[in-house]
Amino acid sequence: MTGEKVRRQLEHCIESFRAGKLSEEMLKEALETAKSSDNRCQDLLYLQAVSTSLTSQVQGMLLMQDGEMADEISDPDEWPYQTVLEAIRDGWRVVQFPNQALLLDETRTYGLGSEFILER
Repeated sequence: MTGEKVRRQLEHCIESFRAGKLSEEMLKEALETAKSSDNRCQDLLYLQAVSTSLTSQVQGMLLMQDGEMADEISDPDEWPYQTVLEAIRDGWRVVQFPNQALLLDETRTYGLGSEFILER
């Protein structure tokens, strides 16, 4: 979210510059927001999907944000993402795709579907 705030502030600075209204204070505010975004903890998103496809339905999720586990959302309809692709489009980056070797033996259960790990 802070990255988005920095982007909005910089766009506002560009618009103000074009209009001849850019102030030193506006630039300082944008700089402080950018500095504070550097101190954030890494956010992690674990998504368990039905298959290894980025467009398959998510069947479980866990979010760690700003160094804290986010409250669990029990209703899947209220999850912020219904597919991994939706999370990617919202700025999440995949750091681990499902381990397909675990999917080769259908006689064993290895957890909830195909787990993707994303970060931002």
